Amino acid sequence: MKKLTYADLTALGQQAAQSPRLRANSNLHTDLGDPIQRLAIAMEPDTLIFPHRHPHTWEVLTPLRGRFTVLVFDDAGKVMARAELGEDTHVVEIPAGGWHAVLSRDVGAVIFEVKHGPYAPNAEADIAAWGKARSAAELNAWYAKAQVGDKM
Repeated sequence: MKKLTYADLTALGQQAAQSPRLRANSNLHTDLGDPIQRLAIAMEPDTLIFPHRHPHTWEVLTPLRGRFTVLVFDDAGKVMARAELGEDTHVVEIPAGGWHAVLSRDVGAVIFEVKHGPYAPNAEADIAAWGKARSAAELNAWYAKAQVGDKM
């Protein structure tokens, strides 16, 4: 049996806080080629998550510790959906090819992600052009207040 304990989540959060990217992950899958990727990702509030998509797979997100804002966009950068994980929502599924971004709301926050593998870094075409030129501070401030219908 594989498990993630409270101590594991605390240690993962500490790793994220010390990482230059302000993120750290713990994989439950044993191989990056696994057909289903299952991982806990600790994200600090200042981490940079560009709006992106995964053309080949849906993605399921659920908070293990802390709160997260999840935004889904249309192709032009208009917010089509917003969820507050850890507040009013426990699980979201983003459809394959759906543009999305995640904002960590809390220090030590950890989110669990499930999606089809194998793992592949996001291709340049899968990072939204309308979000690339912005800094982490600028994007995160916008994510925090963006509502359905707003355009980046």
